[in-house]
Amino acid sequence: MEYNQKKIRFWAVAIICNILFIWGNSLLPGSVSGAISKFVSYVVYQVILGQSGSGEGGHGLLRKVAHFTEFACLGAFLTRFLFLLNKPRLLALAGAFLVACCDETIQRFVPDRGPSFKDVLIDTSGAVIGMIVLLVGYAYVKSRKKQAMEENNQ
Repeated sequence: MEYNQKKIRFWAVAIICNILFIWGNSLLPGSVSGAISKFVSYVVYQVILGQSGSGEGGHGLLRKVAHFTEFACLGAFLTRFLFLLNKPRLLALAGAFLVACCDETIQRFVPDRGPSFKDVLIDTSGAVIGMIVLLVGYAYVKSRKKQAMEENNQ
């Protein structure tokens, strides 16, 4: 029982840290957020892709991929947390949607930022993919364990 409580606490902390990361980025003024995106875009373009150029045009796409990814993590974390609590997994989707709505609301009050319902949809889509990846991964591991047990019993 204590082991399960430790897992629940771990995933609760992971969720809180993920949300703080998301909202922390939303609190950055547009000029700072844009500069970070341009820098990361430049690094991706130069270092990872090994191409010359500034990577100027790709930071908008990078921002959407970042939104998608941070919410994919949130969706997976919420799904795992709810699984441990024996709660419906669809609550993870509702939770991620609410975090996305709050995220866009925060941006309304930050200089050079603004809310976007399109971003809420991107965020929620990321959460759905995170949920699916976690559930498919869990089903795969479970089937492999079952298969290994059957092979050991033969």
